[in-house]
Parts: sequence; structure tokens; C-alpha cells
Amino acid sequence: MTYRVIALDLDGTLLDNQKRILPQSLEALAAARAAGIKVVVVTGRHHVAIHPFYQALQLDTPAICCNGTYLYDFQQKKVLASDPLPKQQAQLVLQMLKQSDIHGLMYVDDAMLYQEPSGHVIRSLAWAETLPVAQRPTLLQVDSLTQAAEDAQAIWKFATSHADIPALRSFAEMVEKELGLACEWSWHDQVDIAKSGNSKGNRLQQWVTAQGLRMDQVVAFGDNYNDLSMLEAVGLGVAMGNADDAIKQRADLVIADHLQPGIAEVIRTRVLG
Repeated sequence: MTYRVIALDLDGTLLDNQKRILPQSLEALAAARAAGIKVVVVTGRHHVAIHPFYQALQLDTPAICCNGTYLYDFQQKKVLASDPLPKQQAQLVLQMLKQSDIHGLMYVDDAMLYQEPSGHVIRSLAWAETLPVAQRPTLLQVDSLTQAAEDAQAIWKFATSHADIPALRSFAEMVEKELGLACEWSWHDQVDIAKSGNSKGNRLQQWVTAQGLRMDQVVAFGDNYNDLSMLEAVGLGVAMGNADDAIKQRADLVIADHLQPGIAEVIRTRVLG
């Protein structure tokens, strides 16, 4: 099979524990791009939290953000396609978060908003401090997420987190059942809530088709449950060694964890070889 596209999740996949891209990955991806292969980032992140990686990779493709909720063009600085949460549903999510005492980070337009800082927020702010000002994500504290939701043009997703994993799982199940929204685990203690039908796999397929290509010409790398929709839809779905066993079982190939140059090896042997 001749692969024409490389699709990459970021956290736990392309990035190490210090949120850096391994030099071997950078070299292999640059070689792939030089060979005419398209490289696309497919992430749960907001586009404002992708800048340093996008620039390090020197990409010209749009990024698939918030688990497929929207496609963002960094060159034109605009959203190309999107399926945001209806405001009424977003308000219901906020009510349920408050009732369940679950922390919610709300992704809107060009910012991530929170009322009370959580471990996720504190870690993100600390990471932002290490970046040049122009690359820092817009992470803002607001007095009222309810009001912020009303004021926003688009609400991309909620990133919900809680130290009590069973409580978070119950909350996600309740949101799916009562509101019919998509809930996907993107980290061990984080569930993302988005409009039903949004997934990395669906948005990737739309983009690939628009390029005149097929999904069997795509290699995708991922490590978490929000990556399954793309790992199972592409020609070669690659799970990282740090992924849960349930994800590894549904991938075509399992490689070393995200701290080792497994991505580079697959690109050299399966894509460029």
C-alpha cells in the first residue's frame, strides 16, 4: 500500500511527557513531507494550544481540533468546517457539571475558559509559561461560564475532569443518555463532551475525501479512546505502547511508547520504505 497521509494525535502520541516532539519524529515527518506525503494533526486540543507543534512540524495542512469538532486553517486563521455544540445543550452541560461537582473547561471560539482552576488548568498554565508569548494558548478565567457560553459564537467542547474516575464515568454516561452528546476519554482523568457525530475519524475522512484521497491511504497514530474512530477507519491504525490494552487490540499495529522513536520507525519502514 502506498500511503499518502500521516494523521497524528498529539498528547501521549507525538509528544513526550514534557510536551516535546522527539527529534527522530521531526526528521521522519520532514522526510515524509519532502516526499509529498501530507501530515495532519488530529487532536483533542483547541487550535490555540497547537501553535508550537504546528510550527515545529512546519505544516501547511489544516488541523483537526477538539476531537473532530472543527477544521482550522492556520494560514488563513479561520475555521473551515465545524459542528459546534448548540448553546441550549451547552447550558444543560454546565448545569449538570455544577450539580455533579465535576470540573469543566469550556472550549469556545479562540479561547479555553474556566471558572475555578483544576489540576488540568494549572498544568496547562505552567506549560504556557514555558512558551514564547506568541505561542501561548489563550486560557482565561471567567466569572461565569454560563454567561460566557451565551456570549460565545461557537462552543467546541467541554473538557471535564475529576479525581474520582468512577464518578466521572457515571457523569459521562448520564450526559450521553440524557443529552445525547458524544463523550470520549482523552486522558486517564478527562472526558471530552461534544456534539454527537463529531469524532476524529469522521472529520479526518471528510478532509481526506476532499483531498481526492482514500482512507486506506492514511496512516494514523494514537493512544487514547478518542483516537479509536480514526485508528479503525484508516489503512494503518497505529497504537502507542502506552495505550490501554483495549486500544491496542483494535489497532493494526502496536509500537513503542511515546517516549521512544516508534513513530519515526513506522514512517521510515512503512511509509517511505
